[in-house]
Amino acid sequence: MDREDGFAPHIGKPVGNTQFYLLDEQQQPVPLGVPGEIYIGGAGVARGYLNRDDLTAERFLQDPFATTPNARMYRTGDLGRYLPDGNIEYLGRNDDQVKIRGFRIELGEIDARLAKHPAVHEAVVTAREDIPGDKRLVAYYTVRSMDAEPAIDSLRGWLLGQLPAYMVPVAYVRLDALPLTPNGKLDRKALPAPDGGALISRGFEAPQGETETLIAEIWQTLLGIAQVGRHDHFFELGGHSLLAVSLMERMRQEGLEADVRALFEHPTLSEYAATTERMEIVL
Repeated sequence: MDREDGFAPHIGKPVGNTQFYLLDEQQQPVPLGVPGEIYIGGAGVARGYLNRDDLTAERFLQDPFATTPNARMYRTGDLGRYLPDGNIEYLGRNDDQVKIRGFRIELGEIDARLAKHPAVHEAVVTAREDIPGDKRLVAYYTVRSMDAEPAIDSLRGWLLGQLPAYMVPVAYVRLDALPLTPNGKLDRKALPAPDGGALISRGFEAPQGETETLIAEIWQTLLGIAQVGRHDHFFELGGHSLLAVSLMERMRQEGLEADVRALFEHPTLSEYAATTERMEIVL
């Protein structure tokens, strides 16, 4: 069963002489329903790891909520949130949490949503920084049947119907099987970098005219892709608000009129170039 069906995997409540704390990044308690990292306090907390002073300092911390002097709490690295009945819902590992453009994202939640697509067998989402300074979400998936391979826009549309736009991956890479380590765990280091085929394609048609060609070249540089067609969509190719600002700066350097609002209203190359030319005529 799933969370949307009313089922929530939880770890219950602490036993006697034990405390659970759900804390934010500043190690302050989070409100009911808000995700936080799980810390354990109380009589059962050990003094640390044997001969691992570095790990002990990272995981065994001073317990500011205890009344006992010199009490410690253990930082689990697990994420959870309080349910109305007082139980704690388990949300996954802190390692699976990333921050992109100011948004904190649970990768496991995207994995679970994508894996529910009717044509998808397995799915994993990771954050990659193939372009320095531009971290992006990339989805890797296997299919249930090679005869029913889903189109990328189908996968993206599926996620957009369930998640906010900032949690929807830019690229989608189909694999025959997810790479595993000798221990049978996912080998994230073996996941390949996405190529142009991992992005939504609207059918390539070469840019026409000087303005389209110049803007296409700027898009290619900013987005780190080999070619941009006149029907391609800036945001489907990996563009976002910060890159849109960079685009405006690059266009002005090339002597073009630039309006970020027009980009959001007309995000395909041909439409945006035409809007840019109209602005130049008016001016």
